[in-house]
Amino acid sequence: METSPSSNQFVVQFWGVRGSVPAPGKDTVRYGGNTSCIEMRIDGKRLIFDAGTGLQMLGQQLQSQMPVEAYMFFTHYHWDHIQGFPFFTPAFIRGNSFKIHGALPPNAESIQEHFIERILHPNSPVPLEGMQADINFYEIVCGENFKLDDIKIETGPLNHPNTAMGYRVTWNGHSVFYCTDTEHFPDRIDENVLELAQGADVLIYDAMYTDEEYHNPKSPKIGWGHSTWQEGVKVAREAGVKQLVIFHHDPTHHDDFLDEMAVKVRGAFPNSVLAREGLILDVLKSGTPVAV
Repeated sequence: METSPSSNQFVVQFWGVRGSVPAPGKDTVRYGGNTSCIEMRIDGKRLIFDAGTGLQMLGQQLQSQMPVEAYMFFTHYHWDHIQGFPFFTPAFIRGNSFKIHGALPPNAESIQEHFIERILHPNSPVPLEGMQADINFYEIVCGENFKLDDIKIETGPLNHPNTAMGYRVTWNGHSVFYCTDTEHFPDRIDENVLELAQGADVLIYDAMYTDEEYHNPKSPKIGWGHSTWQEGVKVAREAGVKQLVIFHHDPTHHDDFLDEMAVKVRGAFPNSVLAREGLILDVLKSGTPVAV
């Protein structure tokens, strides 16, 4: 499928679907082992969310489409959401343009300072000055809403260590809520999550664990900042979501495990899918997968 943005289009493509660390190998071939990165192509614009190792894969694809212009958005700055950025080839090529958005991290003076001092400088042999593309930085205050022409972007806080931010993207009456990384509350649905999920065409939800793993008495995951597919189903039902996408797979969840999980999720919420690398969803057709 053509991956250049075009008008009258709203698609989501998954480039990295894992959480925590990459998980390459023979047991993760079908779903992929790269960490968080998704792309939305909306009415001629390219929006990129998070910069895990999947961003490097996207960068390879974009080299055939230069010059590239894209808007980049960060949920937060843990390793699995930034580690692809120093290896994003289009950022090193003059003529490309990237507008980087995110919340101001603790103890950082600016988004640009954070990228230079904490992401690029200690982790890449090439400083920001070596990135020849036109790169600009924009601070988002979590909870604010803004527009890119006719595309509306709403933000809200997620329940994650060191904080994280969710993004709801709306165009032409259709919405996608990118909801990772977040941990559910024990006694209720998170009001911030529920509000941004309300009536969405697609909910991309952090379901790193199963309920059994989350509550495992020998190795509980309570307080680790992630949720379960069972909680994702609760949110989708309560919010009237059309399609649920299970995302941010645990690195130990191999393909067969995820196949079994997919059957269980569909049994609980029929219009659901587990995210895998390369998956493209047509939001204008209620998240219908696109053949590639």
